[in-house]
Amino acid sequence: MEKYKFITEFELRSSPKVLFPYISTPSGLEQWFAEKVTVLPDHRFDFQWDGDSHIARQTGLRINKAVRFDFENTSDDNLDNNHVELKLEVSELTQTTFLRVTDYSANRDERELASLWDGFIDNLKDIVGS
Repeated sequence: MEKYKFITEFELRSSPKVLFPYISTPSGLEQWFAEKVTVLPDHRFDFQWDGDSHIARQTGLRINKAVRFDFENTSDDNLDNNHVELKLEVSELTQTTFLRVTDYSANRDERELASLWDGFIDNLKDIVGS
């Protein structure tokens, strides 16, 4: 099945140092992104939504900058798995922090993806007071 790369960006009124734990740690991710997040061996995370388990390997981590999770067994050949990348960027001009989301999956419905991520980020904004 062909994959689709959805990219969106959100302005957050908080510093990368404050936001980073929310995008990179199980306790932070549980507050806005998934119902439950458990750390497994070998940089793997178990994300749970609606009682379903989704195993992802943390394949990228740059402190206070970005994190990437590659979801296992989401492609026939295991070479084109779904992934989510969360990247924090600060505008040099305005000193505003932006969270850039890259959601790579088989879901091609851009409106559904936008709605999903808007909901996630609204939860995050409520937590960090943005």
